[in-house]
Amino acid sequence: MYSFIYGKIDEKTDNALVLDCNGVGYEIFVTTQTLSSVGGVGDYVKIHTYLHVREDAMCLFGFQSKKEKELFLSLISVSSVGAKTAMAILSGISADDLISAIAFGDASSIAKIKGIGKKTAERIILELKNSISNQDISLLNLNNSAEGLNSEFEDAVILLSTMGLTKTDALKLVNDVYTSGDKTEDIVAKALKNMNR
Repeated sequence: MYSFIYGKIDEKTDNALVLDCNGVGYEIFVTTQTLSSVGGVGDYVKIHTYLHVREDAMCLFGFQSKKEKELFLSLISVSSVGAKTAMAILSGISADDLISAIAFGDASSIAKIKGIGKKTAERIILELKNSISNQDISLLNLNNSAEGLNSEFEDAVILLSTMGLTKTDALKLVNDVYTSGDKTEDIVAKALKNMNR
C-alpha cells in the first residue's frame, strides 16, 4: 500500500523513526543499519516501506534501500519467520552478507544473530537458496561481477571455509584479492596473506 514515505525525521528511538510527512507523523519500525544511516532529527529522508497487517495491529516497516526491503519480503515468506524476526535478522547482518550466507549455505553466520537459532538459519537457507542464487549475484558487489562466480573463485571460497572460516568471511577475503585469471591456489595464498595483515 505504501511503497515509500518521504518526510522529515521528527523522532528517533531504538528501533523506529517518526517521519513527518505534510503534518502526518508515520511511525516506521526500521533496522539498525537504516537507523544509523538516515541522519538525525530534522533531516529529510526517503524510506522504502512495507505495511504489515495483522488482526490486532497494522505496522509500517522501513528500509533505506530496495534491496533490504526485498530481503525482508523474502524472509517473511519463510515458514515461521515473522516480520519481527526478519527485522532482527536484517539488524544483525548486512544485506550483502545475508545474501552471500544464503547463497553459500552458511547457516553459522545467520545463527550468530541474537534470537536466531541454527534450525531457523537452516530453514532460511533451504527455502531461499534457489531464489537468492537465481538473483543477479552482482548484488554481492563482487569485483568479478562481469564474469559471475567462476569455478576458481568458488573453489577458493570453499577451500578457505574448510580452514575454519565462515563461508561469508571466506567470500569477503577472496573478493578482496581476486583478479581475473587467478588460479585457486593463487587466490587462497593471497587471501591468507591478506588475512594476516
